[in-house]
Amino acid sequence: QVQLVESGGGLVQTGGSLRLSCAASGLTFRDFAMSWFRQAPGKEREFVTAISWTGGTTSYTDSVKGRFTISRDNAKNTVYLQMNSLKPEDTAVYICAASVSIKGPVNYWGQGTQVTVSS
Repeated sequence: QVQLVESGGGLVQTGGSLRLSCAASGLTFRDFAMSWFRQAPGKEREFVTAISWTGGTTSYTDSVKGRFTISRDNAKNTVYLQMNSLKPEDTAVYICAASVSIKGPVNYWGQGTQVTVSS
């Protein structure tokens, strides 16, 4: 059974930082591209960032470029999202996802972790 378990969310002030983690189990982690999505109240789920299985390729949505960094540790079956210079509009549930291909559909979803940025 595949599980993606996010952690590290919380409440932070504008300009602050958080580091999210997503621990994967039940799959061969190094065979999957990993992504982060987010969903704010009343809004659709949106793509945030992705990383290839080697870590050599990353992509970001424009609104987080220069502020967020995705990374992975294949030895620990974990993907990370370092979020700096947080803004109130970053407030959302952040959801980890695994895909066979970095540009392909999501195969597995996590449950999400809440990030709240106060103004």
